[in-house]
Amino acid sequence: MSFRPARRLALTAITLGALLQFAGCASTGNSGPATVQAVVANTPELSTFNKLVVTAGLSDVLSGNSPVTVFAPSDDAFKAVPAATLDKLAKDPAALKALLQQHILAGNVKSADILAGGAPVTTLAGGKVAVSKAGDFVTVDESLVTKADLAAGNGVVHVIDRVLAAPKK
Repeated sequence: MSFRPARRLALTAITLGALLQFAGCASTGNSGPATVQAVVANTPELSTFNKLVVTAGLSDVLSGNSPVTVFAPSDDAFKAVPAATLDKLAKDPAALKALLQQHILAGNVKSADILAGGAPVTTLAGGKVAVSKAGDFVTVDESLVTKADLAAGNGVVHVIDRVLAAPKK
């Protein structure tokens, strides 16, 4: 009789081990942290920005190995842009790309890294934006960061409430 409980215990241990192994396999399917592009694509209020990034051919920049910081305008921010301006950008891919690059910085800048009083920083478009902090509020030029520090494996995304001005030529 003592053989059965030992056999039952062994079978239970083997079954439990197999279940734990399968559970481990399910959780290791992730190949690492999401890219900035994936964070943008999976953030509901950034659907317009995501669509424009794809149209402008900037997905590779946001998916690359080099760290980037994106100040991504929300869908509501794009609704505030005149329709004529958006139509003009749709017909001028170079202008669209430059406008979107004005929202991207090289490097990984989290809200905690931004200093009070701020300083101008250079965007991928070659323009300058003033990034500043006052208490818990972070601003980029005239826009407010409404959701900060959406972390990715290759950078960070901050949602802003306005579309930044295109860089001056």
